[in-house]
Amino acid sequence: MVRVDPERQTEYRQAWDAWQKQLSRLHDIFLDGEPLAPPKLKGLLNREARAKQRYDAAREALLGIGGLSAAPTIGRSPVGSIDSGSAETQLTSQDRQRR
Repeated sequence: MVRVDPERQTEYRQAWDAWQKQLSRLHDIFLDGEPLAPPKLKGLLNREARAKQRYDAAREALLGIGGLSAAPTIGRSPVGSIDSGSAETQLTSQDRQRR
């Protein structure tokens, strides 16, 4: 069984929900033909893009891969996000270089 840090799990779920909300709205416009003024469409596209970036960063943090630069609100290192065994296997490449 994989054990996940509860904070990362919460951040992931919140990011997923926020992205799905924005994506659903985009689908209303592009797939269902709902009209939207160009300035509002631009704002919607920007919100969806930011929500997707936050989701991607939260997913990487949850899995313990990649960097967190796309989502500064997460604020934690991916090391130890999933309890996978020994501390040695959880070191990042930067940590290994410092040793």
